[in-house]
Amino acid sequence: DVTLPGRMDARGGIHPVMRTWMRIEEIFRSIGFDVADGPEIESDWFSFTALNNPPNHPARSMQDTFYVDRNDDEGRPLPLRPHTSPMQGRYARTHQPPIKVISPGRTYRVDSDATHSPMFHQVEGLLVDKHVTMADLRGTLTAFMREVFGSDTRIRFRPSFFPFTEPSVECDFTCVMCGGKGCKVCKNSGWIECVGAGMVNPNVLRNVGYDPEKCQGFAFGMGIERLTMIKHRIEDLRLFSENDVRFLEQF
Repeated sequence: DVTLPGRMDARGGIHPVMRTWMRIEEIFRSIGFDVADGPEIESDWFSFTALNNPPNHPARSMQDTFYVDRNDDEGRPLPLRPHTSPMQGRYARTHQPPIKVISPGRTYRVDSDATHSPMFHQVEGLLVDKHVTMADLRGTLTAFMREVFGSDTRIRFRPSFFPFTEPSVECDFTCVMCGGKGCKVCKNSGWIECVGAGMVNPNVLRNVGYDPEKCQGFAFGMGIERLTMIKHRIEDLRLFSENDVRFLEQF
């Protein structure tokens, strides 16, 4: 019946993880950060050694995971990058301080359950200048979290350890579900852990050609899926990769 209205072609949409990725880039570009990208098959040196994580270091155990059947120039197997930190090292080697850069991208680790995936997306940031302090790190992360979750968001630092930063901190922010009052999502603490960060270890600065006596900086890293889950109150990470149209069309 030619008088009936035609059937419209189905329209696709931007994946929720990609929406978060785009928003992250937008926020950090607005405060002067560059955005860098690099190879997903990375050398052992950039993935670990340059980050103060030499061979046989115990901190490698959770990240030293997927490899391809090919060796790098030093004869070591080439890993799939377990984080996007290698791009920070590559960027630093070709730029002199001051630098401000984030590196979002796909990363790989052997991990799979409701809140972890063997392939996930991560964004890491690096700022190096002459007089950088933990206060600059706190201010940057606070400004970012408030753009994502609202102007009332607060953050706190807890001592931690990462080979590539010293001192190192875990950053928590106000639970978006209960506003900091305590609920089952935040385990009644009022806080949600989201970011690993700290001041760049002097050994890392030396490895990329910087003099730690003349400059210092901070670095941070966070999972893009985790931010998306918290923002949209999604409980199972696996929904992002199942391609269920009923889930995806909500975005």
